[in-house]
Amino acid sequence: MTGAPLTVRRVLPAVLLVLAATGCGEGGATEPDGTAAASCAYMVTYADRTYLGTADTDFTVGKKLGTATVPECDDTPNDPDGAVPEGRVTAYAVEGTDPAVAIAVGDTPTETTLMKVH
Repeated sequence: MTGAPLTVRRVLPAVLLVLAATGCGEGGATEPDGTAAASCAYMVTYADRTYLGTADTDFTVGKKLGTATVPECDDTPNDPDGAVPEGRVTAYAVEGTDPAVAIAVGDTPTETTLMKVH
């Protein structure tokens, strides 16, 4: 993310994590009305490994590796509008880091989130 403005480099990963976490999930948290709160962690699968999103913004995006899979999430099985379908996102190398340890994912190299193997 060397070419991205500093604000984008700091804010975008946090925004993506919040959006992913509020998108769906099964968790113990509840809303004020007593209903279950969404709690999916942002995770992807790439090269038979599962990676979890981090709020880390100090990394440099390397070459494009391929496509990572974002798993389906359904924290409200009785609500057809609550499910988030499986998706795809571009996976990038992180300079100086083995992809078996961490990758970056995003639509473009400047809009990536650091993901560490789980």
